[in-house]
Amino acid sequence: MIPFLDLRAVNARHRDELMAAAARVIESGWYVLGPEVEAFERAYAAYCGSRHCVGVGNGLEALTLILRAYKQLGVLREGNQVIAPANTYIASLLAISENGLEPVLVEPDPATCGINQGAIEAAIGEGTRAVMVVHLYGRIAYGERLQRLAADRRLLVIEDGAQSCGAAWRGHRSGNLGDAAGHSFFPTKTLGALGDGGAVTTNDDALASVVRSLRHYGSSVKYHNDYKGTNSRLDELQAAFLGVKLRYLDDENRRRREIARFYDGAIHNPRLALPEFVDDGSHVWHLYVVRCEERDALQRHLVQRGVETLIHYPIPPHQQPAYREWNDRRYPLTEHLHRTVLSLPLDVSMSAERMAAVAAACNDF
Repeated sequence: MIPFLDLRAVNARHRDELMAAAARVIESGWYVLGPEVEAFERAYAAYCGSRHCVGVGNGLEALTLILRAYKQLGVLREGNQVIAPANTYIASLLAISENGLEPVLVEPDPATCGINQGAIEAAIGEGTRAVMVVHLYGRIAYGERLQRLAADRRLLVIEDGAQSCGAAWRGHRSGNLGDAAGHSFFPTKTLGALGDGGAVTTNDDALASVVRSLRHYGSSVKYHNDYKGTNSRLDELQAAFLGVKLRYLDDENRRRREIARFYDGAIHNPRLALPEFVDDGSHVWHLYVVRCEERDALQRHLVQRGVETLIHYPIPPHQQPAYREWNDRRYPLTEHLHRTVLSLPLDVSMSAERMAAVAAACNDF
């Protein structure tokens, strides 16, 4: 079986450095909010081009703390609306709901599956204060149209960069396009830890200060609590691992583009709609997602041919029991995507033989 993602092989490429990083942390005796976190925050801020990086527990908490900090600063208020894509993983919307804000969903761009920038303006209401853009599958969902609209209507732009570490738009990397960005370092991401992890990047000094405090019980001085904070800290061990893997991120993203380019040229089954191939740095190919009207049959066929695939995602957020108040809403394009998308293996450790086998199996369907 060709695995969808072989994490053991991916991390084996850095085994010696990861083992040395683990030993360094163990021997230091400092395991929470120490020099490894500080070093990674500096390195990742520099990589993204942002002034600040604040390491937190995971990607969901990164987004949640951004919105919570804006509420603490009085920029957002309870009940304000945040425009977000209907076609996204539920975490994007959970962060909005958790803060007593109202998600306003818009349909995706059919070409990219990301938020349709042309649909955002029509969704703006009296209480709209922000737009959350999700760089789905690793492709930048930001552009001139949104940039101008946000400036004209004084809207915050918050990036959900969970899938886009290393992607860029006009020389600016994901994490440094909007007002603030949440990042996930879940092991499957383009920059993956060996456990959970996340970060907030921003150029806003006040926001960074509040997020830094909120992640640590609302405290910036020991036993002095300015806010009713939480406990969401990137730990020393994961920061050390991420520091190692960050050095290889650009090379690994180049490999992702090579695999996507191969699929683009090698898969030629008219029953499969391939994603638009772009190689301008705006896409890091966290996922290679095809579409097929007979998706479930295709998935079964690929399993029989020894190819593991995943569905990102089978049920859209508005049809989930968690959002039962939205269950009678209809977002036809989003719903169609969730019925037809299938993610093929794309793994920086993949051999040419495995890539060819995946393409051949797709062509045989």
